[in-house]
Amino acid sequence: MSTSDRIQHVLFDADGVLQTVPGGWFEAMERYVGERSREFLYRTWKDELPMLAGQGEYLPLLEALLIEYGVRHSVDEVYADVWHRIEVDERSLAIVAEVRAAGFGVHLGTNQERHRAAYMKDNLGYGELFDSLLYSCDLGAAKPDAAYFETAARMMGATDPATILFIDDAQRNIDGALAAGLRAERWDLEQGHDVLREILASHGVMLS
Repeated sequence: MSTSDRIQHVLFDADGVLQTVPGGWFEAMERYVGERSREFLYRTWKDELPMLAGQGEYLPLLEALLIEYGVRHSVDEVYADVWHRIEVDERSLAIVAEVRAAGFGVHLGTNQERHRAAYMKDNLGYGELFDSLLYSCDLGAAKPDAAYFETAARMMGATDPATILFIDDAQRNIDGALAAGLRAERWDLEQGHDVLREILASHGVMLS
């Protein structure tokens, strides 16, 4: 590996890598729609897709679906209870801090619509941990689109996408990153943090 294409930046996904929804999304939504939780969430996630790229307003669509499903709680109440139900994994954050202390750029790369992105920015402390917060709604493109990775690389100041290592729990996003010239590895919290350390080391990101 030449000096020019050594890893200089590590781009971390959020959900499944740095954070979880305690109990899972389906369980969180059961309080409101019962056994139709899975059905409801797949429908609203489909509605949300344009908003991940910063196009349109999500909450009115969510409100309309809640009404259709007979939910009497307000959209603000449901959104806060389910979409803000985030538990940060301290072991992952510790590794991010180690990567940064070792001299690498560390960046957050996550698909979010603007309301959840704002909550994460204001409440999870990621602004102090990462060199840049690359929310899809701010970039105007969502993973796995090449435009997301191209814009992210430019915003993090990478001179070559091959100097970026991307960690994500979804294979489609890994495939998109590889096609855009980044190096990428699929990893999620269930694999354990020793595996994450091994992945980082295999790309020359050596931690103490």
